[in-house]
Amino acid sequence: MDPFLKKFFQDLYIKMKEDTEISNYCKFDNELLTSFTSSLYFAWLFASLVASSMTKAFGRKLSILVGGVALLGGSALGGAALNIYTLILGRILLGIGVGFANQASVEGNLVPLPHFLPV
Repeated sequence: MDPFLKKFFQDLYIKMKEDTEISNYCKFDNELLTSFTSSLYFAWLFASLVASSMTKAFGRKLSILVGGVALLGGSALGGAALNIYTLILGRILLGIGVGFANQASVEGNLVPLPHFLPV
């Protein structure tokens, strides 16, 4: 975790290394780090609410496509991030991708059983 903190949270890294008596409970008491972590989950929640009505209207194929594109874009953006704001934007795209891809879960009635098996 040190290289990540050095690159995106230099002040937090310095504070963590200087203060050895900091408790583990509030070791990373930083609003930017918290927003980095929670951005994925908030985007996931919002996207799943939007994706449910989109899946109902247009079908699962479009939800899977939007989810896949958002996941690829978020991964590329997160991997190429040079600052924390780009990294947070990549996490938001990842959350949107997971929210849309979550709508395409396989249910039992999607794969019909062969007609010769007893039900």
